[in-house]
Amino acid sequence: MSKNLHLISLGCTKNLVDSEVMLGRLKEYTLTDDAQGADVIIINTCGFIDAAKQESISTILEMHEVRKEDSILVVSGCLSERYREELAQELPEVDIFTGVGDYAIIDELIAKRENRFSRSVYLANENDERIITGSNYHAYIKISEGCNQVCSFCAIPSFKGKLHSRPLVSIIIEVQNLVKQGYYDFSFVSQDSSSYGRDRGYQEGLIDLIGAIEEVEGVKSARVLYLYPSTTSFALIDAIAASSIFQTYYDMPIQHIDDAMLKTMKRGFGESKTLELLDYMRSKEGSFIRSAIIVGHPSETQERFEKVCDFVQNFGFDRLSVFEYSNEETTKAYEMEQIADNMKAQRAKKLGDIAMQTNRKALEKLIDTTMQVVIQGESDEHAYLLSARPLQWAFEIDGDILINDTHDKPIEYGVVYQAQITQLAGDRLLASIPL
Repeated sequence: MSKNLHLISLGCTKNLVDSEVMLGRLKEYTLTDDAQGADVIIINTCGFIDAAKQESISTILEMHEVRKEDSILVVSGCLSERYREELAQELPEVDIFTGVGDYAIIDELIAKRENRFSRSVYLANENDERIITGSNYHAYIKISEGCNQVCSFCAIPSFKGKLHSRPLVSIIIEVQNLVKQGYYDFSFVSQDSSSYGRDRGYQEGLIDLIGAIEEVEGVKSARVLYLYPSTTSFALIDAIAASSIFQTYYDMPIQHIDDAMLKTMKRGFGESKTLELLDYMRSKEGSFIRSAIIVGHPSETQERFEKVCDFVQNFGFDRLSVFEYSNEETTKAYEMEQIADNMKAQRAKKLGDIAMQTNRKALEKLIDTTMQVVIQGESDEHAYLLSARPLQWAFEIDGDILINDTHDKPIEYGVVYQAQITQLAGDRLLASIPL
């Protein structure tokens, strides 16, 4: 008799890839959305910042409350890896703890009801039988694990280790295998994607990857997520813009723009070089620029905060995310003099409002243009509206648009169409599929 599995993947897209590896190892289970009826519940946790840690703990306790008596509750991922001893003591409700090294043997751990924390970080490869979730046309491809950067606010290298890149051939084989299954749109992810291959001696590993993916028959679209300023070259920006497959999409979290702040945050690049990269990206025809900024980091004066606000208002990002600084043990900023929580919240609110305005302006510029979109299904707004993702935008990150007129054309979900953008309704664009 088939057993039921309920899996919750928290945090980033890189975590999602690991969750999909576990699903592949447990393919004899029947996936269920009903946690109460599940024989096994897996929570793949995030441990990056306070909010993510609180979400992980809350989810663990919630799943324990609703689980059936003889089920197995498994906690994996970054939170478990980072706080393995504390969690084992404080959460006796959990049956199995594992970290970031044992996704590919999760079936064995469940069979043995065994905790395991391997010393090495697991990196997905072409031999994994991943079960892709959430799409019949798009998949994430993890190209490396770990990070060699020394950002003052980031604890990830303390539990994910140094940069560890996959061989290029491994990535190509995985993409080829997924194309055979019908996937044609790919997002390449890692902690610092622009450093891909440096641990293997590649000078411009990401440029090599772009060239290799362009040769894979059946790939229609791709993008790279998580570029790092000091490892992003003008040659890489050129390669992305010139590609016939990769979208002219630049996702580069800058975290701040003030010189003193960038130095304190140990970002490796100052204001002038960061601006040079952003301006060069913006010079590329049809470019889409996404970034992120942290407010309330130690030593952020009011003047420095106002400077980043002015910059965001004037530059015109296509998408910008704003985060409150989270004080994380093991980081260089942990012992620095901290900014009051209420001040951090006020600054996040102010910059967040500015970011919403710039995001809206970016959407307004698209009115009366034509875009390639993928019809994904009925929208959450109304049964008569279809949800579509512009192919340039990052899957489940940059949002969707609403199709309100198909001119009675037969529509297939997961297929690319040309859409005419007609107006902005609230924070979503409306479009029609021309005859």
